[in-house]
Amino acid sequence: MDKLLIRGGSKLFGEIYASGAKNSALPILAASLLADTPLRVGNLPHLNDVTTMLELLGSMGVDVMLSDEMEVQVDTSNIKNLNARYELVKTMRASILVLGPLLAKFQRATVALPGGCAIGSRPVNLHIDAMRAMGAEISIEDGNIKARVEGRLRGAKIIFEPVSVTATENVIMAASLADGTTIIQNAAREPEVLDLANCLIKMGANIEGAGTDQIIIQGVENLNGATFSVMPDRVEVGTYLTAAAMTGGKVKIKEAKPEYISSVISKLEQTGATISLGEDWVQIEMNNEKPEAISLTTGPYPSFPTDMQAQFVSLNAIAKGNSTVTETVFENRFMHVQEIARMGGRISLKGNTAVIEGIGSLKGAPVMATDLRASASLVLAGLVANGSTIIDRIYHIDRGYERIEEKLKILGADIERIS
Repeated sequence: MDKLLIRGGSKLFGEIYASGAKNSALPILAASLLADTPLRVGNLPHLNDVTTMLELLGSMGVDVMLSDEMEVQVDTSNIKNLNARYELVKTMRASILVLGPLLAKFQRATVALPGGCAIGSRPVNLHIDAMRAMGAEISIEDGNIKARVEGRLRGAKIIFEPVSVTATENVIMAASLADGTTIIQNAAREPEVLDLANCLIKMGANIEGAGTDQIIIQGVENLNGATFSVMPDRVEVGTYLTAAAMTGGKVKIKEAKPEYISSVISKLEQTGATISLGEDWVQIEMNNEKPEAISLTTGPYPSFPTDMQAQFVSLNAIAKGNSTVTETVFENRFMHVQEIARMGGRISLKGNTAVIEGIGSLKGAPVMATDLRASASLVLAGLVANGSTIIDRIYHIDRGYERIEEKLKILGADIERIS
């Protein structure tokens, strides 16, 4: 099993390009099921979750052609199987995103209850209740969601409590081919939701309000393929900016969308970093020897993203001063804390809050990744630790970061993948 070996102490300098956003690519690939003609999707990140989604579509009989430039053409005209099998969905919670498109286009679906990172409850009941409100009959049998609808799905008023990104995306896709109007209230406002809506609009959907907490979808008779490029990965950008803030140096990230990470940029500036912005780039320069400690609370977009919480726990572990990091989105997302403690971090948990005493430096140690963003926090900790850090179970990080060791090497980090 692959591991990452990091020898800490190198400052980061240079330029890298942002990869496409996994959390945008997955729903857009699922949306290909709605189209009567091929959908072409560009700027796909080369990640395990994207490969799994393409394999899932292929297992249904969808024709998938992938170029060397990670542009894919998806043609669903020969689809034969409406079953998303457990063998493919067990590692990827985003597989639930095929439920809405299959119901809307083919009037039935069987989707295995999905897996993914063990970071707390992410119930599928929001998806199921929404599909039932649109006229679907759904049962849970032998670990599968079995769904069918007579004729077309019907437009409905859907109120999400709590807000859910994937449930919002599922309803947007299902509603695009439903009879009548669907109104989603307390909709997720994340940029990835807007990216999906923009792709569907290019395919012929009638969607208003994406990016706000109320989205209105007027169902249309059919959707056609289009050509669409996935947005940059805002969490990847935020992670590399945080790495630069922790290690020092000067890093520029191209093909980024800084407006999507304004909450992260604001916190980084409070640590003492100087941030420069362009339309499609962001640059960080850290002149302080150590970042200033910064407290934060996660929340749905546009609040501070839960997917950046672990990285800032690492930052605060070596910062000047004490801080608190409060997690409000997932109830089990502090599994990285005990691993950072193995490296000398002084962190205590009080409910959903991590209380962190900045100690200036960490010590390299063997650690284990427990989920995607936790693994990123351990990489950041390893970059600043004295000595060598070996991170095990890095298949987690490969689910969300494209060639992380290669990009960090470009910036001057001493990091390598080992077996």
